[in-house]
Amino acid sequence: MLKFFTKERLAELGYVMVGSFILAVSINSVLKPNEIVAGGANGISIILNKLFGIELAVTLYAINIPLLLLCFLLLGKKVGMKTIFGSLLYPFFVWVTASIPILTVNPLLASIFGGIITGIGLGIVFKGNASTGGTAILAQIVHKYAKFPLGLCVSVVDGFVILGALLAFEVDRVLYSLICLFVIGRVIDLVQMGFNRSKNVLIVSKEPEKVAQMILSEMDLGVTHIPVKGGYNQESKDMLMCVLPEKEFHKLNESVQTIDPEGFVVAMAASEVMGRGFSLGR
Repeated sequence: MLKFFTKERLAELGYVMVGSFILAVSINSVLKPNEIVAGGANGISIILNKLFGIELAVTLYAINIPLLLLCFLLLGKKVGMKTIFGSLLYPFFVWVTASIPILTVNPLLASIFGGIITGIGLGIVFKGNASTGGTAILAQIVHKYAKFPLGLCVSVVDGFVILGALLAFEVDRVLYSLICLFVIGRVIDLVQMGFNRSKNVLIVSKEPEKVAQMILSEMDLGVTHIPVKGGYNQESKDMLMCVLPEKEFHKLNESVQTIDPEGFVVAMAASEVMGRGFSLGR
């Protein structure tokens, strides 16, 4: 029994609880009052209810039961158990927050802030390696096996749901829903990757050893030597590669220019950086 309630598992269950509550707040205070279909099983149930009068709960059960079985088969028992927990907890929070005050009745503001709040909620649930059921399970499966960013997977899966909303709602509402979907995908990726952004820096210099020593000793960062050949003069040289927090890039660039004013520096955004100094600490 004690092995089940490990610190890691309790933290994951906490993520699911907090994320589910935020999602419920988003649905009742922003999305539902403004008729914005932000994808998912909720969106499908709203569409079918509008077209055929089918009860929302019936549609949700019809969607969740086969997807939960798929979750157990493809994502594993651990994820499946937490997903069942989320799929039961989320409707409860929706019921609890049913009388929450409406945040806005402006559809544009609703699509933006509804997307932000929903993205935060889903991102937190996904950090617990679970979901609240529905089409989020399909997004997790695509993310695991196709290796696409989780926000992109959610956007693609829910995009088909929003297109189906054309059968039941006016075009304006569907367009607002697409804005909401875009915001949700971006916010999910932001929550997944965190706010500490990193840069991958490539440096070509006449003084590679001095630059490398500066990176190692003064900035306490790792550096990699990569043999390259110039395309114009065919000269062989070392290119340095370094991954560093975005806030330290300006200092690195100034130091390189001090050592070699003709140094060539290229910086690219780096996401999901794992290892010493980033996910592990120094």
